[in-house]
Amino acid sequence: MQVSVENVGKLGRKLTVKFPAERLEAQVSERIAEMGRTVRLKGFRPGKVPTAVIKQRFGAQVRGEALSDLIGSTLRDAVNQEKLQPIANPSVDTTGNAVDGEIAYTATFEVMPEFPAIDVAALEIARPKAEVKDADIDKMIETLRTQRRSFDEVARASQEGDFVMFEYAAESGDYRFPAEGLERAGSVIGSGTLFKALDDALTGRTAGDDLVQDVAFPEDFRNPELAGKTAKVTFKIIKVQEPNLPAVDNDFIQLFGVADGNIDTFRQEVRNNLERELKATLMARLKSEVAEKLAGAYPGLDVPDLMANAEAQSLAAGNLPRGQQPSPEMVAQALPFAKQRVIAALLMGEIARKNELRLDRKRMGEMLSAIASTYEEPEKVIELYNSDPQLMQGLQNRVMEDQVAEWVADNAKATDQELSFDEVMRPVGA
Repeated sequence: MQVSVENVGKLGRKLTVKFPAERLEAQVSERIAEMGRTVRLKGFRPGKVPTAVIKQRFGAQVRGEALSDLIGSTLRDAVNQEKLQPIANPSVDTTGNAVDGEIAYTATFEVMPEFPAIDVAALEIARPKAEVKDADIDKMIETLRTQRRSFDEVARASQEGDFVMFEYAAESGDYRFPAEGLERAGSVIGSGTLFKALDDALTGRTAGDDLVQDVAFPEDFRNPELAGKTAKVTFKIIKVQEPNLPAVDNDFIQLFGVADGNIDTFRQEVRNNLERELKATLMARLKSEVAEKLAGAYPGLDVPDLMANAEAQSLAAGNLPRGQQPSPEMVAQALPFAKQRVIAALLMGEIARKNELRLDRKRMGEMLSAIASTYEEPEKVIELYNSDPQLMQGLQNRVMEDQVAEWVADNAKATDQELSFDEVMRPVGA
């Protein structure tokens, strides 16, 4: 076997491999002979099909399969011989025909970059810290009550928290919405469903009120004819309803799977859920911090085009409806950030390799249990993961990333950043 390597750009490689044609012919003959002992064809007794007939019927298929197997095995040998690390399956090109007694093919692929010495001790890492407090549990229980509130009609003026049903029409210049009549809508004042100017217009109103008011619509309003404009809005208040929150009693508590309806058990369940969410979010923030600092410290690391383009495609598609493909312009716009993410991922992988970090199986089991606990039938989720190699691989990658992020933080100039539960879960500007 003859092997030659050509560099195509910084990370591209073109591997040319030649092997004796007699190797292919020997494999084809061997497979034809094997088929002669097993193949069944109408008009022939088993094991008595003439070789010429088998070649005529199956020769092209057998030759193609043998060639594919030979290319696979010789390519693996050639890659190992040249000490190359392809990042994906190579693209192979060959005629499959013998020239001067040899069959040649080319394989093109990208390889892993050469890594510098990674000095994590020089990185300054902010490690976020937080804990769940009783006030956070109280707040979550109030949120659960709010989610299950009912509304009762009242005759008083509307205030924050009330549900207001109303009809309206908005006019800006020659534009009117709706074109005729009034549009009916409803919202809870202060819930964020409507923008503040509309909330203000609906506050202090009673059923039957009619009013006309100038309203400034925000720049990002869903109707482009009104976005960023001040329109004259006609309102008719249909009804006002006040919220009625359920009591935290046995019936309410049992809605959340606490069979005995005990308040202490319920609060512990809420705490467990919040702590699980907090732990996952703290880890996500630490990983993001480590990735950002690593990428910033080694911005010149060569990035395989295949990996950068795949990451850019994923990022660009992230805000689109499922199944919709991003435009080339969107992918190009995402490419710089995608390269930073790939740099971070490559460096984290190299850190794991260099420092011989091994997957923590106990930690993996804990993460799987935590994921499964959010479903009604946890045992089925665990069974699904154990039977799906792709899901399990994804889980292993997540755990390994967590381990690397923690290792980097432990060996860098890390500073604990004390935060509240809300600051972690709902950061400013998010």
